Amino acid sequence: MDIDSPIRYLPGVGPKKADLLEKYLQIKTVEDLLYYFPFKHIDKSKFYELNSIPTEDIHVLVKGRIIDYQEIVTERGKRLIAKFVDKYAIAEIIWFNNYEWIQKFFPIGCEVVICGKPSFFFNSVSFVHPEIEHHDKFMKNYIPCLEPNYSIPEKLKEYSINSKFIRKLLLYVFENIGEIIDPLPQDIINRHNLYPLKDALKYIHFPDNYEILKKAKERLKFDELFFSQLPLVKLKIERNNTIKGYVFYKENDYYTKIVYKNLHFTLTKAQIKVLQEIRNDVVSGKQMNRLLQGDVGSGKTIVALFAMLMGVDNGYQACLMAPTEILAKQHFVNITEICKNTEIKISLLTGSTKPKERTEILENLANGTINILIGTHALIEERVQFKNLGIIVIDEQQRFGVAQRAQLWKKSEYEPHILIMTATPIPRTLALTQYGDLDVSVIDELPPHRVQVKTIHFSENQRLLMFNLVKQKIKQGDQVFVVFPLIYESEKLNLQNIQEGEKLYKKFFPEPEYSIITVHGQMSTAEKDSAMQRFLNKEAQILISTTVIEVGVDVPNATIMIIENAERYGLAQLHQLRGRVGRGKKESYCFLITPVNLSKEAMKRIEIITSTTNGFEIAQKDLEMRGPGEIDGTLQSGYTFNFKLAELSSNENLLSKAREEAYNLLLVDKDLINYPYLLQKLKQWKNEIIDWCKIG
Repeated sequence: MDIDSPIRYLPGVGPKKADLLEKYLQIKTVEDLLYYFPFKHIDKSKFYELNSIPTEDIHVLVKGRIIDYQEIVTERGKRLIAKFVDKYAIAEIIWFNNYEWIQKFFPIGCEVVICGKPSFFFNSVSFVHPEIEHHDKFMKNYIPCLEPNYSIPEKLKEYSINSKFIRKLLLYVFENIGEIIDPLPQDIINRHNLYPLKDALKYIHFPDNYEILKKAKERLKFDELFFSQLPLVKLKIERNNTIKGYVFYKENDYYTKIVYKNLHFTLTKAQIKVLQEIRNDVVSGKQMNRLLQGDVGSGKTIVALFAMLMGVDNGYQACLMAPTEILAKQHFVNITEICKNTEIKISLLTGSTKPKERTEILENLANGTINILIGTHALIEERVQFKNLGIIVIDEQQRFGVAQRAQLWKKSEYEPHILIMTATPIPRTLALTQYGDLDVSVIDELPPHRVQVKTIHFSENQRLLMFNLVKQKIKQGDQVFVVFPLIYESEKLNLQNIQEGEKLYKKFFPEPEYSIITVHGQMSTAEKDSAMQRFLNKEAQILISTTVIEVGVDVPNATIMIIENAERYGLAQLHQLRGRVGRGKKESYCFLITPVNLSKEAMKRIEIITSTTNGFEIAQKDLEMRGPGEIDGTLQSGYTFNFKLAELSSNENLLSKAREEAYNLLLVDKDLINYPYLLQKLKQWKNEIIDWCKIG
């Protein structure tokens, strides 16, 4: 038997169960079975006494005797409670419903062994639905072990496919399988003191103790991280070796110097550091492929402008693509203002650009008159042709589809320099895994003039207090964002929605004293942009919206962000929404409205978001609580986090080691000629990654 053997030929499987295993668990071969890891191990290596059970979150084995039963019936249901004793203490065993067989098979006075997770309340111990067996029968077959338990759908249990069945199959496999080829070079295994692959696979299922289990997991986590980095690092090395980039020579920075001198503020140290990283890229003779991430308001746009000016200074054109028309207009206005005392020609191209103006822009773009073109998806239209496009900036790239970005890449005869920007702070492990083929720059400080937003949590029963605070700010001339999670009322979710919310707000903020504008995702782009423009023009004090304003236009006069049902949002999204205010010089607030009763997890998120405004700290907490999620806007065709064991929230050190080993290996043998099995693995993974800088 080898690792590719079909599962159906293992004892006790057969065609029927093989089909079920493939359908529900994606187990088709012996390899699939080996990599179907247990979700927990139950410690059956020793027996515990009731007075010395550890309080850790583990299952324990206990010998004892049942001395009494009590049946309790309430409006919420019924339950059976057994008094269970050993030599030292007493505990309760609790069953809910369908427990009639218990008393019959385990009568009072019966010696039993139970296995379960204990619950502690003051000095009492209880077990809910533990495994239970007669003492003599249990001891007859007892083998001390850490017993693996597997996640099995209820449907399979109808066919006697359960954890016991999986354990039996695996024991047979490990007794009969031949060699398992280890794809990792031996020197890497030795350098990091890793288990050989066959040992790791055996011990993750059947470890002798927790330390062995830990080392088995470490080897398999290393594999996952190593194979995630190998194609990304290979792509980066190949690109650096084969793709030549336009050279923006240092001394030709005429416009850059003029604009820098005209700035009415001083760049932060973080901005200057990032600009130096970009400068090093564009004079290297290699194509720049850089991800620029920074918190809301950290000053990414000015960095992007200087990056584009490096190209303009050297006779090349630049473009900036934004996800919405109103954000593109904002970039155009801001950049035009900064460059107003120069001869730099800047144009704006969007879906609403008038035909005559569009024709003129296209002509000037093709003949090189336009230096910087700012726009939306309109930039990727086939008739938009540059004379010599040297650098592309993508703002909030996750808002664009892969195909859309690909069209923009093709606007240049050669590979332009690429600067991808995101206002969503990304933890380092996530950035390495998602954008591992890119260089990453981080603006990790805010400009000194940036207003800190105060975040306050209000329960629903404090709504009137919040409304009174809002009225005071409106009287001072301020404006307010209100965000709802839904557009319409949902039968399944007990959440606030715009329809009902608009009625509520109009009741407390009646016309004509107050004016309210509504924006949501079912409106056309033109309708949304028009509403936002009216709000920007101060035609209303309150803008009610869904999360369509998460990334949007600056409204310096908006000083309050109200988030309804804030418990329904992740930390990163709450932080993004909060970033819509505090854009001007006025004191600003974010009010979080939730029901009175919250789950522990929801309360933890509220506590985190009210205690810090550091986006990178929040992003790390979000990763720890929710996992990677989708940050790149390419769920349908992008790189996925198909990790069974590795955790990006806690395995940064292991990821760094795996990436370094992948890099060093490919530097010596870029085509993996001496590592055929690694090459095979690489081909499997390569189909799942995105080349951010050359798609299409």
